[in-house]
Amino acid sequence: MREVRLGDTIDDYCVKCKRIMNHSVVSMLERDPAKVRCRTCYSDHDYRHEQAPPPKVDTRKAALFNEVLAKVQPDTAPAAAAPEAAKPKAKRKK
Repeated sequence: MREVRLGDTIDDYCVKCKRIMNHSVVSMLERDPAKVRCRTCYSDHDYRHEQAPPPKVDTRKAALFNEVLAKVQPDTAPAAAAPEAAKPKAKRKK
């Protein structure tokens, strides 16, 4: 692998495009890229080493799934304790 320099084009995960895209190196920390700029949408962000962030887990869906699973298989406990389901939104007064 060749040494990366300022202005070089590298692949990285773009947080705005949500894809691995071409990026330009904007700043360096010792010999590693620190900040990059997407060459498609021009947003700047930290260098992510081509790793996408972990997916967000919807706790309401997980709680509902565990509730349904408990009804289908009552003798089997869920692997992880489900967090409390989110409170329903309050109705707005008209």
